[in-house]
Amino acid sequence: MTGNMHLGVEEPIRECQYNQICTHNSSPMDTPHTKKKKIKRKWQVFPGRNKFYCNGRIMMAKQTGVFYLTTVLILVTSGLFFAFDCPFLASNLTPAIPAVGGVLFVFVMGMLLRASFSDPGVLPRATPEEAADTERQIDATNGPSGPGYRPPPRTREVVINGQTVKLKYCFTCKIFRPPRASHCSLCDNCVERFDHHCPWVGNCVGRRNYRFFYLFILSLSFLTIFIFAFVITHVILRSNRTGFLSALKDSPASVLEVVVCFFSVWSIVGLSGFHTYLISSNQTTNEDIKGSWSSKRGKGNFNPYSYGNFLTNCCAALCGPLPPSLIDRRGFVQPDTPQPAAQTNGTGACPSNQVQNHMAATNPLLHSQPIILGGGAPLQAKTSLGGPCSTLGPSQASLPSSIPGLSCGGELMALRDSEIHCHHHLHHQHFISPEETPSPPAALPCATHLGHNVHPAQVFNPASQDSLHEDSVRGLVKLSSV
Repeated sequence: MTGNMHLGVEEPIRECQYNQICTHNSSPMDTPHTKKKKIKRKWQVFPGRNKFYCNGRIMMAKQTGVFYLTTVLILVTSGLFFAFDCPFLASNLTPAIPAVGGVLFVFVMGMLLRASFSDPGVLPRATPEEAADTERQIDATNGPSGPGYRPPPRTREVVINGQTVKLKYCFTCKIFRPPRASHCSLCDNCVERFDHHCPWVGNCVGRRNYRFFYLFILSLSFLTIFIFAFVITHVILRSNRTGFLSALKDSPASVLEVVVCFFSVWSIVGLSGFHTYLISSNQTTNEDIKGSWSSKRGKGNFNPYSYGNFLTNCCAALCGPLPPSLIDRRGFVQPDTPQPAAQTNGTGACPSNQVQNHMAATNPLLHSQPIILGGGAPLQAKTSLGGPCSTLGPSQASLPSSIPGLSCGGELMALRDSEIHCHHHLHHQHFISPEETPSPPAALPCATHLGHNVHPAQVFNPASQDSLHEDSVRGLVKLSSV
């Protein structure tokens, strides 16, 4: 009966010994059961509501239906003009007309695609560590909060060219937005120098694509006026030769072109004029609608971003250096450290340092007390911790408390709970990473601190230990003293 009980108790300890012994230094990469995660690019895990094409090279808003309508209108109107009007105009007036029209068309499409497919200046969101640090700074600035305390609005103030500018906190991106930045509710991103969200181009308009948007609407205005004017010229020249009705029958597409250009030219030209005014004063649509720099807000309120010169403001908006993208959408996501998978044979394979920390956490050993083996001489550990119930360092190995003869301040250690605790952790707990390994306690628990009564049947008699128990203890002592 006693031998069977000893074997049942010692089996978890023998398994722990086997997992602790390593013949070579191995890393998690050497484990054959390592789970390898597929490396992803940052656009695949982008938190905003955007669409990406061509492996992240093209970035657009989620709602792109109006953009396709814009593209179809330009292509159809220009195609009809080149097919039905340009042959007559080139033969009767000058071949320069289709050439100029072709240059305008190519430029319009190039600026449209550049404004639609590029990053408008999205600001990256804060990492959890950065967000936590910002929260600590806000709490430290606002001071302690009590019942009924209402925190002030999260803003910071900076001075730009003598003008005080407030920086608002974005609760979605967890950052204080830079000056002139705003959060787009449709794309769910903070955009640097946010102008507006344009559904016609299918993207936000910000610092990195504003010049392309402005050149698009400006060139589109010229193209619309150009097509409208020469379509009317074509109809008039045909009417002088064959009559008005015959001219319409000979070129029925001219009617459709005139209708489309007539109803669109006013809005396009008006939008171009409005943005020309914004560029000349170095403002954004968002600032103009809100009246951020209006004199109605105060006599000392002025636009701190204006250079005070029409030409300088235009050069700064259209000819200045283009900032790089901050989100690196085609970059690779940093993979996590490969984690070993759980063993299928029921025993967890732990590195030596994890096993030592695990044993020290569950069954601490008092190195100042001698280890009494059955029928043998006491073995004294090399390291003395200075007395009972001392503190163990995180790197010091320890032995299970099931070794007989251990005492803590003259009291016997309980065995049954420690055995169950060790067995539970060895067979039912899988450490995912070294950070999740439980650290050893600061103080060694004594029998009086275990919260239960100690019975004599729970303690082994040193004289009744068999040879298997002695070999196991000697092996553990040698490992702990290395």
